[in-house]
Amino acid sequence: MRSERWAPRVTVATVVSRAGQLLLVEEEKAGRRVLNQPAGHLEPGESLLEAAVRETREETGWDVRLTAFIGSYQWAAPDGTPFLRFAFAAEPVLHHPGQTLDEGIVQALWLTPAAIQADMARVRSPLVWQTLSDWLAGQRHPLSLVRQVP
Repeated sequence: MRSERWAPRVTVATVVSRAGQLLLVEEEKAGRRVLNQPAGHLEPGESLLEAAVRETREETGWDVRLTAFIGSYQWAAPDGTPFLRFAFAAEPVLHHPGQTLDEGIVQALWLTPAAIQADMARVRSPLVWQTLSDWLAGQRHPLSLVRQVP
């Protein structure tokens, strides 16, 4: 039996699509510019759905409407940090071009799936492409599967 406490980092990610392109962020991570979905950590007191909408707005300047739950993903980073990621599909609603983006975000950009796949060396983690692959394969579940119990 393990005596250490397992405490994964809970994150959300959003796949936002428009006219065959996907909304990604280019961010600085460990001195490299990498690509990621709008994503971030769940904050105390918020639901996973609220976190996904908030993180998308903070990282891209886009308000979105969540349309589906893509899936949950468990992953350990190379340094051993455990993550639980909850991914959602969304559609863009309103852009706020003057909004300051989160620290570390260089820019939000719209890319085709082919352009992302051609630049896999810059994808931040395997979670990014796995989430996109599942979305591209049509994996969508009702948002009602993700519930916050009061």
